[in-house]
Amino acid sequence: MTIKEASEHYNIPIKILEEYESWGLCSEIKKVMGSWQYDDIDIERLSTIMTLHDIGFTNKEIEKYMRLLVDGVSTEAERIKMLETKRDGTLDEIHFKERQLDRLDYLRFEMKRDKNHI
Repeated sequence: MTIKEASEHYNIPIKILEEYESWGLCSEIKKVMGSWQYDDIDIERLSTIMTLHDIGFTNKEIEKYMRLLVDGVSTEAERIKMLETKRDGTLDEIHFKERQLDRLDYLRFEMKRDKNHI
């Protein structure tokens, strides 16, 4: 599958595919008539990259995670730590947003209460 075909079929921006190629992580990539060819392993890895991107990993974090993934099972603990760190950060953001919502609701309540007492 060429870069254009992979981009269209899996809805992955070409920029991400090019970055993936630049990391040198493509497994059995073959250059055929001037086009990179992706195999099933590459597509699985691209899916992982998109997932990491969607959950907020930076490009640098994604590259590190993917290099660890390619290195195999021996890096599982480090990859889990990366995921747990991202999860903890996401929970912190959720809790912060919950506190913001509580404050907003309080202000709205106060305004409605004051309006009813006029």
